Amino acid sequence: MENRITGTWCTLLLPLNTDDSIDFGKLEVQIDALIAFGVSGIYSNGTAAEFYSQSEVEFDQISELLAERCRANATPFQIGCNHVNPMLALERVKRAAALQPDAIQVILPDWTVPSMDEIVDFLMAVQQAANPIRLVLYNPPHAKRVLLPEEYGILRESGVRLAGCKVKGGDAAWYAAMRQSDPELSLGVPGHTLASGILAGADGSYSNIACLHPGAAQAWYHLMAVDMERALELEKRIGLFMEQLIRPYITRYQYSNQAVDKLMAAVGGWAPITTRLRWPYRGVHEREVGAVRIEAERIIPEFFPTN
Repeated sequence: MENRITGTWCTLLLPLNTDDSIDFGKLEVQIDALIAFGVSGIYSNGTAAEFYSQSEVEFDQISELLAERCRANATPFQIGCNHVNPMLALERVKRAAALQPDAIQVILPDWTVPSMDEIVDFLMAVQQAANPIRLVLYNPPHAKRVLLPEEYGILRESGVRLAGCKVKGGDAAWYAAMRQSDPELSLGVPGHTLASGILAGADGSYSNIACLHPGAAQAWYHLMAVDMERALELEKRIGLFMEQLIRPYITRYQYSNQAVDKLMAAVGGWAPITTRLRWPYRGVHEREVGAVRIEAERIIPEFFPTN
């Protein structure tokens, strides 16, 4: 279907100085590297970009830099207007729409669990503010309210026209239910399950594994179109990498998802990104990078290209 959001979409990661200020020079280098890799698209101000700790001035600077670099290089981009305060999220949407991204991402109000009526009210207001820019709903497993497939149908019947969603994915019954609820909705799943997701009915990913190496993640996506068997074999090894080398930092040591995203970027070494997170959150110590890299190169050498 035309206008679907497909492929490997790569997140910006927040490059920080030792005083926790943003290094915009390194951010520009990062954006240009993503563009050079030929990724399907770039998105800003998701979890890995630490949207929750940005000032409004910083949000605008990041959004404007991304729009400038992507427009100059004909690269699709989305701006994340996420905020735990729905009023501030709405104001971010209004400003981001003027930059004419390919889509705007939002989360649901997140301090208390919203009712379905409240969700509809929120998304209708956001839709009006964003018009004509399309909306993508970021509804990850850790959201206070994870929408069921039939609830996407309720949104559509209420007049909310989402272009896509960032979700965990599910089994065959889940994909069938999602397509029935909203046939036009582009389904974006986590990057490390993209091959099996595509096979089941996903359109693309907002990719965590692209943090390790965006070019390799994009090459893997292209492989799916010509040799799904090889792509699925690589997915098994990506899963092994995540389970053995990344997940323990979350389950055993209580690091956040953004901490391991930055760890993967530091391991991949494709841009000047450190493991530092903005206060008060803790990133994985830099001394961990070398050991993870050695094992990662053994398990998924495809993500460590030599040229």
